[in-house]
Amino acid sequence: MKKILIIDDDLDMCALLSRFLVRNKYEVEVAHNGAKGLTKFKESNFDVVLCDFRLGDKDGKDVLVEIKSIAPETIVLIITGYSDIKVAIDVIKLGAFDYITKPLIPDEVLKVLNDAISANADDQNPGAKAQVGNQNINVAKPSAGARRGAVPQEFMVGEAATTKDLYRQIEIVAPTNYSIILYGESGTGKEVIAKTIHNMSNRVGQPFIAMDCGTLSKELSGSELFGHVKGAFTGALTDKEGHFELANGGTLFLDEVANLSYEIQASLLRVIQERKFKRVGGNKEMPVDVRIIVASNENLQEAYRKGKFREDLYHRFNEFSINLPPLRERKKDIPLFAAFFLEKSKYELERDVEGFDEEVMSMFTNYSWPGNLREFRNVVRRSVLLTQSGKVGAKTLPWEITNPSASPVSGNVQARNEEHFYTGSNDASDTEGGKPGYDLKVSASKAEYEAIMAVLKEVNFNKTKAAEILKIDRKTLYNKIKGYGELNG
Repeated sequence: MKKILIIDDDLDMCALLSRFLVRNKYEVEVAHNGAKGLTKFKESNFDVVLCDFRLGDKDGKDVLVEIKSIAPETIVLIITGYSDIKVAIDVIKLGAFDYITKPLIPDEVLKVLNDAISANADDQNPGAKAQVGNQNINVAKPSAGARRGAVPQEFMVGEAATTKDLYRQIEIVAPTNYSIILYGESGTGKEVIAKTIHNMSNRVGQPFIAMDCGTLSKELSGSELFGHVKGAFTGALTDKEGHFELANGGTLFLDEVANLSYEIQASLLRVIQERKFKRVGGNKEMPVDVRIIVASNENLQEAYRKGKFREDLYHRFNEFSINLPPLRERKKDIPLFAAFFLEKSKYELERDVEGFDEEVMSMFTNYSWPGNLREFRNVVRRSVLLTQSGKVGAKTLPWEITNPSASPVSGNVQARNEEHFYTGSNDASDTEGGKPGYDLKVSASKAEYEAIMAVLKEVNFNKTKAAEILKIDRKTLYNKIKGYGELNG
């Protein structure tokens, strides 16, 4: 069993990370300042040291240098904030294997840790060879001090008080088998939170299956949840596994669960109570062990009081509930999320973008973000795509962010607004001949977009209610929202 020393003055993070690594078969000791860390290191043998760059009593650089002078073969991973990345790279030159950016994501730490141990083991055997056919071919091993292009992670812990409270709740409930209800506006990251809970639980390594209940018809919901046998209904040409079967041993995440029909709710209740189910059209009962996490932007307690949701099912789900705050209540996190989404976008789009102009960051902070983190991610991806090099400027941002106080208007300004909506241009004279355009199709699309957004805000982004008010079906609404997201992202 590999032995790890964590040196960090953040007591909560040390406790969380320590428990996570112990669950993943590591032996862990913790020190809350540099002096104690060095004392522990001298008293025992450690394979890996995770050291914060900024400690209360010492710099991480000084701790690194002393550790390397005592045991040069020890793997040292530096923990640093986004603003310290350039400094961290300098520390790597002093012998650190890699750095991990704050806020820490347990899965990322585990991946970097495993990669470091694997690479270090290879470095201890530089003569390793791979045999291809009858030839021995030398295998090039990565340098222990080289920074690799790590895949960005999906979850980030912010600094706002509401964010810290959210993460504390996740930390408490994740190791249990409680069913959980996640409440939050559209785009607040409910599926990401559900997956994070799964990854921090004892079910990590088992399947995580997500199902969007808002996009399925009543007829298809049963088949998707429980599967079906061949011939169960028209079009059932083969046996099919349902989401419960696929998630067996792991976690099943049901998004927009309030949209399930009363009949499906009754079937769902039976499965939860009896821990077994039948495929649609089948007679064989199949045992199942699944943790259920559900999400809703509608209060399920209010829904059952109005007769729209089964009260007994609500109480089965409501062993623990978590409210995800909208981005407008997490202003302190906006710079962190901007950097987080920037790194992900640079990786996905293979762009060498340095960061954001101060003007852009000011616009990000002042914008209300009705689409929350999903909208923020799309805006950053769009901006990175439109930025060839250097920093992201305001010209790459959508109209609604560069002009947050502008109200819908008609005529020339409306046409210019719509052109920016599709092209990303901020120049009012970009149309042919320097005159504003009058594209009726474009104006109609803009008006439709504004109408949909107005209704979504009015109903707190409950897509089912919005579809009813707009007199369109849910699938059509989903497709339109997705289309606008692609235009903006």
